[in-house]
Amino acid sequence: MTIKDRIVQSTGEHFESLRAIRRHLHAHPELSFQEKETAAFVAKTLREHGIECTEGIGGYGITALIGDPKKGKTVALRGDMDALPIFEENQTEYTSRNEGVMHACGHDVHTTCLLGAALALKAVEPELLGAVKLIFQPAEERIPGGASIMIADGVLKAPDVELIFGQHVYPDMEVGHVGMRGGMYMASADELYITVHGKGGHAALPHKNIDPVVIAAHLITALQQVVSRRALPTVPTVLSIGKVTAAGATNIIPDKVVMEGTMRAMDETVRAEMHEAITELVHDLTKSMGGSADLEIRKGYPCLVNDESLTVMCKEAAIELLGEEMVHDLDMRMTAEDFAYFAQAVPACFYRLGTSNTEKKIGAPLHTSRFDVDENSLKTGASMMAWLAAKAVNEYEV
Repeated sequence: MTIKDRIVQSTGEHFESLRAIRRHLHAHPELSFQEKETAAFVAKTLREHGIECTEGIGGYGITALIGDPKKGKTVALRGDMDALPIFEENQTEYTSRNEGVMHACGHDVHTTCLLGAALALKAVEPELLGAVKLIFQPAEERIPGGASIMIADGVLKAPDVELIFGQHVYPDMEVGHVGMRGGMYMASADELYITVHGKGGHAALPHKNIDPVVIAAHLITALQQVVSRRALPTVPTVLSIGKVTAAGATNIIPDKVVMEGTMRAMDETVRAEMHEAITELVHDLTKSMGGSADLEIRKGYPCLVNDESLTVMCKEAAIELLGEEMVHDLDMRMTAEDFAYFAQAVPACFYRLGTSNTEKKIGAPLHTSRFDVDENSLKTGASMMAWLAAKAVNEYEV
């Protein structure tokens, strides 16, 4: 029996256990930087299956090693563990028991798949010509992101990781399918906080005031021209203002207007240029209209760029495992992921795992109160991670 066949067999044999794990995690979600019980459960599960692990890396992060790094290269698999501040509306036996917290981004699936991959890799450990480092990561959902913290804490060292894989649930794709894209895949994500200062007063006497509402209105429009006229046309870029607070009244012009938004780019050079353009525009425009502004650009996750060669290998391996009709090419996404920090450090491939089932009416979008998955995706996700790692350790040339 080949390594691939044994991996598939393992994930099939452990499916009921994996489903129980996923349901436990889904019912007990924890927010970013608070994953204490989740981490304890993961560590306990690993040790129950004879896999020693190291806890407390970058907070609640956990690592484990399968195979022998002295034999060859070390590759990594990453799964994130945190949940979102969302009230779950699903009515299932595994609905969240932590009110206002929900695994609405599928990190319960990611963690479960990585545990499933660990069991499959343990079954073929003697045949690995190197090692696989398992990375269970906290705090993907909040800046600065658990990936950056774990990297700073040495997660890619001792032994040195030469490449890494990560996967993410994808409700736009049916269960059993996967998708990937080489090169630019996901955007950087920076938060904009702007306070426009004017001089408030009676709305019937605007000549005596400096109206920050009017200034903010001009600024919102002008900021769109940063994208349309300053950003490189060939690189996808987005700037959106999502929150505006002007605490005046029908007859009151306020002293200030507070705005919040996001700026996203698919290239780090364009990202830096956009920061400069936004800063210049905010201060110059508000000053020209008699006001002033405070601006904070809170840097979030960087652009996620998949290694082209590794993604080709990933796609070929996926076709071997699942069949050509189940493997798809993806478009760019302007959403962001802190896996990008791993991709900046070593060659990486971050791909998508189909989780929807149209017949069962499973397919609510990510980050919504009705999100759920077809749990057969656990078999696909676990076997994919294990197979990619084994294939990379034994065959891929870095």
